[in-house]
Amino acid sequence: MPHPIRNALWWVADYAYAVTWQVRAFFSRTGPASFGAGERQPIVVLPGIYETWRFMQPLITELHERGHPVHVVTALGRNRWPVPRGARHVADYLREQDLRDVILVAHSKGGLVGKQVMTDAELAPRVRGMVAVASPFGGSFYGRLMLLPSLRAFSPGAPIIRALTRELVPNERIVSVYGRFDPHIPGGSELAGARNVRLDTGGHFRILAHPRVVAEVERVTE
Repeated sequence: MPHPIRNALWWVADYAYAVTWQVRAFFSRTGPASFGAGERQPIVVLPGIYETWRFMQPLITELHERGHPVHVVTALGRNRWPVPRGARHVADYLREQDLRDVILVAHSKGGLVGKQVMTDAELAPRVRGMVAVASPFGGSFYGRLMLLPSLRAFSPGAPIIRALTRELVPNERIVSVYGRFDPHIPGGSELAGARNVRLDTGGHFRILAHPRVVAEVERVTE
């Protein structure tokens, strides 16, 4: 199949997934406390911009069923905060709950927030690692075209992207999972020094449902 047609089909499937789970998230009445029990390593989920934690609920449910207590940082809301402020919300939660040996599971912008947390010398020992799905570690070309400051912050030349790029130490504890084609991050999500997992599929949202994501979380727990 020619690449443009294949990519277009992936794009349609991606937005169908996004719309479906945004609607389900809106109507869901499940509370985060439902996922708080478990005997294995604690997981903290970090959604992408304009997403609530409920957008990641299918992944949260599967990880919880595998025995992980899954934590939600409700202060993130729809993750519209600048990355440093979002990271402070996560840092406050880790301290308040006294969480240790944590695995961060992030989508899109959540991966930037997670890496910011991992650059903090005090907090880094609390985090075992992070599995980031479709995260713009190198920014996105489309960020340059956006009018909203919250989206322009994803430009490759944006201060937060450049600052995080210079932070190399956390990378060895990050797993970056991404597809062959991402309509939001055309340059991909490869991160120098990290474990990079490039899936033979496309999308920005539906990658969350790929079984390799859970497999990589389990690999971090080992």
